[in-house]
Amino acid sequence: MPTKPLYLYDSYMKEFESKIELVTANHIVLDQTAFHPLTGGVAYDMGYLMNGGLKYQVVKVEINRETKDISHILEEKADLNQGEHVKGILDWDRRYRLMRFHTAAHLIAAIMYNDYNALVTGGQIDYKHAKIDFNLPRTDREIFEAAVEKANEEASRNVSLKIYFLTRKEALKIPGIVKLAERMPPQEKELRIVEIPSIDVQADGGPHVKNTKEIGKIHLLKIENKGKNKRRIYFDAEKRHVP
Repeated sequence: MPTKPLYLYDSYMKEFESKIELVTANHIVLDQTAFHPLTGGVAYDMGYLMNGGLKYQVVKVEINRETKDISHILEEKADLNQGEHVKGILDWDRRYRLMRFHTAAHLIAAIMYNDYNALVTGGQIDYKHAKIDFNLPRTDREIFEAAVEKANEEASRNVSLKIYFLTRKEALKIPGIVKLAERMPPQEKELRIVEIPSIDVQADGGPHVKNTKEIGKIHLLKIENKGKNKRRIYFDAEKRHVP
């Protein structure tokens, strides 16, 4: 059985219990996990696995695209065995920051799509900052400044996100459900939908905040021209509070 991705159902799960399915050197596969792997442009979680009073640092998390197994890569080889139970503890400061940046990215992408018909061609949500690439012909700073200002206005409305699942067929009927220029959602029968009511609806598998008020103030850091019709922006967001 593939690893059950607990993060799809509860982005605020900080700790969890799990059984070890496979051990390969310092790679540990669990039957379920709240650790988000590097996928969908969102950086992986970090934290610890605990067993018998011993604490092992998780420095990276990867998913096997074919088997859906999620590997927790430890700082060094550990005395862990298949069938044993462990407790997973997330680095919550890192996870929550990624969540805030990720929801901010959805706001910005929705505004760029609605106001400028710009699609996302790439991006990465990292701990220090986030970046998004758009298929725009010009690098007008005013466009991105206006988009970020509008994103901050939308975030200040304190909108609660909705997360639910639809069949792929149902999901793809929703206008604007895909804002990626070169990629469709994964070939799954059921897609996870992240909706910011009246602002955005996207098929997405990453962690998000519950309410836009948690994002904080979004700051535009830098704009880059990455070639023909490819403009990159970097941004971060000030933290308002931690749940």
